[in-house]
Amino acid sequence: MSDRVWFITGSSTGFGRVLAETLLTQGERVVATARDTTTLADLAGRAFVARLDVTDPESVRTAVAAAIAEYGRIDVLVNNAGHGLLGALEELSDEQTRRVLETNVFGVLAVTRAVLPHLRAQRSGHIVQLSSVGGVVGNPGHALYATSKFALEGMSEALAGEVAPLGIRVSIVEPGPFRTDFAGRSMTFADPIDDYRDTPAGLLRERFSAQNGNQPNDPVRAAEAIVKLVDTPDAPLRLPLGPEAVDRIRAKLEQQLADLAAWEAVSTDTRYPA
Repeated sequence: MSDRVWFITGSSTGFGRVLAETLLTQGERVVATARDTTTLADLAGRAFVARLDVTDPESVRTAVAAAIAEYGRIDVLVNNAGHGLLGALEELSDEQTRRVLETNVFGVLAVTRAVLPHLRAQRSGHIVQLSSVGGVVGNPGHALYATSKFALEGMSEALAGEVAPLGIRVSIVEPGPFRTDFAGRSMTFADPIDDYRDTPAGLLRERFSAQNGNQPNDPVRAAEAIVKLVDTPDAPLRLPLGPEAVDRIRAKLEQQLADLAAWEAVSTDTRYPA
């Protein structure tokens, strides 16, 4: 049994569940959390199970305190809880928009801030942020999800610089399509506007529906990659997962570099006259 303690949000299904099970088979100590702890009943006795709703500040404080009371420490925080929202920006309701941001941004912020005092006191720890290829490349039809993940990436990049002097590491994981329930149970759809039906935003709906259950990548392999990332002291800040994520991120960065070079003369011609 390892002395290391992993605190995982959203452990009922998807990456959170697979990561928890992978860690338990490797002898790690796991705090598995979910809004409905009955979904974690099969983990009881192997993991410490705690109720956690990332959108409820009191629930966050209670779950973190319970983990500390049980194990005396948290070594790795995995902010995994989140969900998607498909629809062109104009199609999204205010309620849907706020729900995504409350979970994917403010929920991550709340859990991170609740755990950080313990990591600071230890002068050690690792925060793993589950982002997405959608945190680097904004997909038409997935604008609010991209908003939440771009925000997570900016938050996490700044946080990494803030806590590195205190012995705390931050990693941003950017998966592409993995065979979880993200495209199914965890996905919300906006009411469609007919004008968007045959646009990239409208066609994305069809692709996600067809993709559910047929994604090409294995979440167990993703979990193993996350463990390797945490075990590697000089690992990079960002880790794309899956060939699709690597290809899309590379294409985005190459295009940005090309645009930067092509427009550099305009971009840098901003000084006051000498």
